[in-house]
Amino acid sequence: MSFKNLNLIEPIQRALVTEGYTIPTPIQEQAIPIVLQGQDLIGCAQTGTGKTAAFAIPILQILHEKRKLRNEPSRIKALIVTPTRELAIQIGESFSSYGRHTGLTHTVVFGGVSQYQQTLALKRGVDILIATPGRLLDLVNQKFINLRQIDIFVLDEADRMLDMGFIHDVKRIIAIIPKERQTLFFSATMPPAITKLTSSILTYPARVEVTPQASTADIIDQSLYYVDKGSKNGLLLHLLTGENVTSALIFTRTKHGADKVVRILDKNGVTAEAIHGNKSQNARQGALERFKNRKIKALVATDIAARGIDIDELSHVINFELPNVPETYVHRIGRTGRAGHEGQAISFCDAEERAFLKDIEKLIGKSIPVVKDHPYASSSPAPAAAFARGGFRGIGKPRAGEERRSSPDERRRGHQDGRGPSRSSRPDDRGSERRSSNR
Repeated sequence: MSFKNLNLIEPIQRALVTEGYTIPTPIQEQAIPIVLQGQDLIGCAQTGTGKTAAFAIPILQILHEKRKLRNEPSRIKALIVTPTRELAIQIGESFSSYGRHTGLTHTVVFGGVSQYQQTLALKRGVDILIATPGRLLDLVNQKFINLRQIDIFVLDEADRMLDMGFIHDVKRIIAIIPKERQTLFFSATMPPAITKLTSSILTYPARVEVTPQASTADIIDQSLYYVDKGSKNGLLLHLLTGENVTSALIFTRTKHGADKVVRILDKNGVTAEAIHGNKSQNARQGALERFKNRKIKALVATDIAARGIDIDELSHVINFELPNVPETYVHRIGRTGRAGHEGQAISFCDAEERAFLKDIEKLIGKSIPVVKDHPYASSSPAPAAAFARGGFRGIGKPRAGEERRSSPDERRRGHQDGRGPSRSSRPDDRGSERRSSNR
């Protein structure tokens, strides 16, 4: 099937030709006709399979056709709520691309920057609003945004929205939009909490589930390296200085850890930058652009950026630290192998992360292939008790110790240390938004 078979209007067809799109992905093929019919929808598809186009294209067509019939002035008719600033920006770019010939207007609002330019766009009037929850509610409270006439509501990356603690903000938003509306849920995974929420706010929704929940893309080559904690830097440099890695997105659990990895890479001649919640919006966007343009080889990120990075032909995702939430693994590795391109996902695992690995493999339904032939391999399945310095500057060499699984108390402490999601590290943190808006 091609996009021509989906009964899309000529302005959108022309834009898709310009973008080089001819064949819809499975989620697009199934979701677009349902949305065009005005039905509520739950769309569950692994990340990187084209969920944004699956809702952006039919929304543009619906609003374009209504404008022709009613000839009404601009008002916010469609609201898309998404968890991160980066993802909001990229959704806005998609609406620009697909809607360039429709005459429809849109804007993006998010925290971490001054609200001045955002409010100017809102005053001019827009048809489509893409927003993160905190800034959206702030601007509603300031009377810059009226959501009383919304026709279409989209909650994108719904599972991540709940993971990041936005559930109360989402419920506040739902309470102030019209009850008579079309509601679309798009999510990479569908945990029980999401199912419960959808049952309360959707009306007889159609369900599109292109792949099994928490599945990982077949075109992603996954591999696992058992390595002692003190030797991860050495292994990372060993891989990055090889011929096969052209670009690498590296994930750590903490902002401090991301900055530390960047310093090690810079010391050893690998160009790298970090992207996380402590960076300003301009710094984050600048790092993303330099990474996309191949000016730097490695981008080190925390999980707040996992859903907002969309880069064609990204060769490698590296889990420098395994996530302590198994669903996050699926979201991380979904940054590679996008749009039909091949990709590789490499995960490091030290002895204290074995429990995380077990949860991940249970979720994805298979064991990750282990690479044993590398210079930093653990001599036993245990963390090293101590490390000798050597090799690359500032990098420990592996030495065997005794196997020990981390206890539940240690895992809880790790979560409190910031290795799990916390309100203070949220990308749309309300406090930071208020500070930025008062500057």
